[in-house]
Amino acid sequence: MNTEKPKAVVLLSGGLDSATTLFVARSKGYALYPISFRYGQRHVCELTCAAQLARTAGAVQHQVLDVNLSALGGSALTGASAVPKHRTDAQIGHGIPSTYVPARNTVFLSLALAWAEVLGAADLFIGVNALDYSGYPDCRPEFIAAFERLANLATKAGVEGAAHFRIHTPLIAMTKAQIIRTGLDLGVDFALTNSCYDPQPDGRPCGGCDSCALRRKGFAELGLTDPLEKK
Repeated sequence: MNTEKPKAVVLLSGGLDSATTLFVARSKGYALYPISFRYGQRHVCELTCAAQLARTAGAVQHQVLDVNLSALGGSALTGASAVPKHRTDAQIGHGIPSTYVPARNTVFLSLALAWAEVLGAADLFIGVNALDYSGYPDCRPEFIAAFERLANLATKAGVEGAAHFRIHTPLIAMTKAQIIRTGLDLGVDFALTNSCYDPQPDGRPCGGCDSCALRRKGFAELGLTDPLEKK
């Protein structure tokens, strides 16, 4: 009997959502192959968190790729324009903000797919969310479904029938509070994560960007304090 664990490639930014997704994949019995990206983001300190999370989760291999999206511009996360801060819930929930990075999840999923094909893995996990999110079009169920179809059309493994690729989005219908609760139940140490779009030089979160606001709200709804605010 083959007792080898199935392999899963997990997109791991180092933030709260991707950390929870990593531990969800672990709870389902997958051998973990997280992949992270150094793409010119101003919050590059998240990669230190990703490395710590990968070790904590017992990843088999953690891949970090350099993809210079800052060369293309078009985002406050990869350029010099200011990150929006202190916006209301209504403002966060309306429109696509300047922190959107053009085609980021398309690029990242494509590279994760390439690694999955090399590894012989059919399962990819990504922590996108369609409820408590900032209006990013590449976090919607329609995008994920379309990419999954593409994955099985555009790969040798898919065309030859060696693999049927699946894109898992375990957090897509959860609120931020539900994501945090799930992570805590699975043993995620959220003190190892960093969700901030514009962290201070020492890595501490700014407290004012959309990501910080959504994170704080999630912990507050559970009656908890974000461990990063205790530091």
